[in-house]
Amino acid sequence: MPGIDPSVPVVRFVDARLANGLRVIVAPDHLAPVVAINVWYDVGSKHERPGRTGFAHLFEHLMFQGSRHVRKAEHLAIVQAAGGVVNGTTYFDRTNYFETLPSHRFELGLWLEADRMATLLDALTQENLDNQRDVVKNEKRQSYDNRPYGSFYERLLAAVMPPDHPYHHTPIGSMADLDAASLEDVRAFFQTYYAPDNAVLAIAGDVEPDEALRAARRYFEPIPPSPGIPPLGDLSLPPRIGSEVRETIPDRVPLARVHLGFRTPPFGTPAFDALEVATQIAAGGQGSRLYRRLVRELRIAQDVVLFMLPLVEGGSVLAGWATVRPESDAATVEATVREELARLTQVPVTEDELARARALIESEELAALGRVEEVADRLAMYATLFDRPGLINEQLSRYLAVDAATIQRVVADVVRPDNVAVLTYVPAAGAEREAAA
Repeated sequence: MPGIDPSVPVVRFVDARLANGLRVIVAPDHLAPVVAINVWYDVGSKHERPGRTGFAHLFEHLMFQGSRHVRKAEHLAIVQAAGGVVNGTTYFDRTNYFETLPSHRFELGLWLEADRMATLLDALTQENLDNQRDVVKNEKRQSYDNRPYGSFYERLLAAVMPPDHPYHHTPIGSMADLDAASLEDVRAFFQTYYAPDNAVLAIAGDVEPDEALRAARRYFEPIPPSPGIPPLGDLSLPPRIGSEVRETIPDRVPLARVHLGFRTPPFGTPAFDALEVATQIAAGGQGSRLYRRLVRELRIAQDVVLFMLPLVEGGSVLAGWATVRPESDAATVEATVREELARLTQVPVTEDELARARALIESEELAALGRVEEVADRLAMYATLFDRPGLINEQLSRYLAVDAATIQRVVADVVRPDNVAVLTYVPAAGAEREAAA
């Protein structure tokens, strides 16, 4: 495995563990007077039980509804009044909550995060639960149900991942499950997973490590660990779906669109790295193979997208889509996309293509490492998912070490007729008129 490239900037950090199990990682960077704080909890939709889905995402909303010393919605107002920004995200493998503040106010961010880790349940009422449950339902309507092609995410994961695997459902969860959730169910979920021994606190920016660690101990060390975090069990998967899965979805869409999904090796593996480089060659910008062939030369597609969905348990997903031009048809577009992907398995990519992909990846990675909020996020990510925060200094070298032969071999293992889900969205009767209205 490639090590650290001496030509790439190195993120220096201190990695410590508090008495209650909280992992604290501090990366000083004095270029600008700001500090980024990012708390990653090792809980995502993969930790949810059947019949109790959507809880991790629900807490993305509940975490801003107050705690013992912070009123409802006050967390956001306090950070903004201090000149900072704040947010949270939910994913299959984790949830995270983060602030970026002027460096002289960084302890404010630590206090706010510690207060809701320790005392969120003091403010969790039936009224708050009901309100935020309705917010989540509205979010699902806006982002999934009533958005053109919006259901593809749920449908594609369900097609690529087996029904008994937690990646089969997306973090938004089931609205029926949320309706059935009691206040006691939700409280138990928080008590189990939102604890210091199930979290990583990453701090990056204009702060000294000793000062940051002292502050972290002051605010977080009194919080007790979880009473018990249940193990996930065996989530391994066969390397391939086992057959072609196909579905046609009449929907309120203006144009037909073909979505493709392939099961791949998990995020964090060399094969996943190779696929990341392959997606740049295939669909990374207007000079890529797919864009050049479908959009510029044949003019059968409006757009073409290909990306990796990073998942760590058993397998991940190579996904993409192409929107069909009115004068073409979905079958032609699908056949051309699959033909171009097959070419990656038959003919090695050129040195020019590889150099272009490496340059794009290097530019993105270096830009990210120049932002303290990204540094904090990546340190917490690598610590949470792989127990290796030092991967922040290795990942770019891993991408740059991918060669043409590896791409050809890995893509051939993934892009196969027995390992593809095809979702074809077609305009339902009257959909063109509705979309134009």
